[in-house]
Amino acid sequence: MARMAAMKPRTGDGPLEVTKEGRGIVMRVPLEGGGRLVVEMSAIEASELGDALKAVAG
Repeated sequence: MARMAAMKPRTGDGPLEVTKEGRGIVMRVPLEGGGRLVVEMSAIEASELGDALKAVAG
């Protein structure tokens, strides 16, 4: 009888992370179906994203 690997829930791979790498900013967002969305942006784009999120979140 063959053994099967244990099934894990398909949740995001860890917390949201934002790091400065070189002159850019890298954001890693866990996805609901598993894996991560990785986005690289400039400091200006990061600031604009922050402003947009604050406007929506209140």
